[in-house]
Amino acid sequence: MTDPVLLRKEGAVAVITLNRPEVLNALSMEMAELLCDICWQIEADATVRAVLVHGAGKGFQAGGDIASFHREINRIGDHAGRMIDTYHVAVKTLVRMPKPVVGQLHGAVAGAGMSLAMNLDLAVAAKDTVFTLAYANLGTSPDGGSTFFLPRLVGRRRAMELALLSDRIDAERAYELGLINRVVSDDLIADEAMKLATKLSNGPTQAYAKTKALIDQSFENDLATQLEAERVNFVASTATADFREGVDAFINKRRPTFKGE
Repeated sequence: MTDPVLLRKEGAVAVITLNRPEVLNALSMEMAELLCDICWQIEADATVRAVLVHGAGKGFQAGGDIASFHREINRIGDHAGRMIDTYHVAVKTLVRMPKPVVGQLHGAVAGAGMSLAMNLDLAVAAKDTVFTLAYANLGTSPDGGSTFFLPRLVGRRRAMELALLSDRIDAERAYELGLINRVVSDDLIADEAMKLATKLSNGPTQAYAKTKALIDQSFENDLATQLEAERVNFVASTATADFREGVDAFINKRRPTFKGE
């Protein structure tokens, strides 16, 4: 039996593949558990400097495994609760991970898949991508961090529209709303996403980690607290070899070669 999540490395890029293509990579308990394990492994691996997440087959992820909900309907609360708890650990690990995470999106991005896509740092989508939060169509409220990330990406009013109506939107509309960073032709999506992840993997990894943390905490901080956090992190960055390399490259008018140190 093939694992529901795969991990491989291309240079300093860790590639996570959601791997249940026969059901559009619908989230199962086994997938949630393995995704957690893989995220922990990547987080602890100093040789990984960027992460790429994509789905096998015809879609990124089409939400939760509704067939399993039907099978477990008589104890659905316990089943769904355990699966969501596990999935949320993976979400939190990806968000706090001190390295940039890129989403390669295509086909169906729905429910838990849309939640996952929103918590990644950058997202590139193929033109064939269709987004829908979908939870309302199932008669449930959202999970996977979507109610945290969605209003931060698109604002409260748009978030309410996407969550309550669960309409489908295409990649161009998702780009206009700020849900994704780039739209590319279907045949170029893999190359474009890997190109972006590789570029990030060659960047100043420690500075990226500080930048991620600063941006995420800015929603909770007042200005004075945020300014102090910026000062502390900038000063800490000056102690890295990458900072010295960046300064030297600037002075000598050459491209810097960062090592993530």
